[in-house]
Amino acid sequence: MTQPRLDERDIAILAVLAREGRIAKTDLAARVNLSPTPCWERMKRLEKAGLIRGYRAEIDLAALGPHVQVFVTVELDSHKAENFQTFERVVARMDQVVGCWAIGGGYDYLMQVIAGDVAAFQDLMDGLLESRAGVRRYFSYIVTKPVKEMPPVTALLDVTR
Repeated sequence: MTQPRLDERDIAILAVLAREGRIAKTDLAARVNLSPTPCWERMKRLEKAGLIRGYRAEIDLAALGPHVQVFVTVELDSHKAENFQTFERVVARMDQVVGCWAIGGGYDYLMQVIAGDVAAFQDLMDGLLESRAGVRRYFSYIVTKPVKEMPPVTALLDVTR
């Protein structure tokens, strides 16, 4: 499917929805300077094109209880295609891994992990090492406080203009 050409209103719709997924359609239309019906039609077109994959709530994890958020860089033992596929299959089944990206540079992957505490995180990593996922080594970076969190589409506003 080819990506539709996006104009400033399409980008504005995406940016507002990324920040406020539950915004009323009439409020969204007003925010992007459209009447409700054309705004709704644009939203449906963006959904159909796969640019809007879903709507989610932003949960305050601290309000739910104690937890630790950890970013982990991972280096694999081998760099054959089947090794990458094996690692990705294993990680896909790990609910505590909430994000995982293949990256270029000195490491192969960057993972974002949410665990109840450091001991639970270490249990997860021990399991990953024992799983035959091909991990050579990893480095952990515990988040001490969030400094900035934004939906990714807001960064694209300047790029697409």
